[in-house]
Amino acid sequence: MTIRDLRQRWPEAEAALELENEILITRDSKPVAKLVRIPEIAANRPRWNAEAHARWQKKVAGGKISRSDAALARGRADRALIGEHK
Repeated sequence: MTIRDLRQRWPEAEAALELENEILITRDSKPVAKLVRIPEIAANRPRWNAEAHARWQKKVAGGKISRSDAALARGRADRALIGEHK
């Protein structure tokens, strides 16, 4: 496949990679590069789930509110009151 073919007909090149493990790229009928298929990467770890994390925290803390949670709640309440006065 020529460099021009690769640029202008990428969907065909991609389809060819599904059938072949590699495609030889040429310029002026001389090989200049080899395009190889990358094996499919294993799935990454699951994304962070806020609801599942909250359930885990509740389980670990035994339903008690920690000092940091209480401090955060007070700070957020103060900000909510400031916003009401505007």
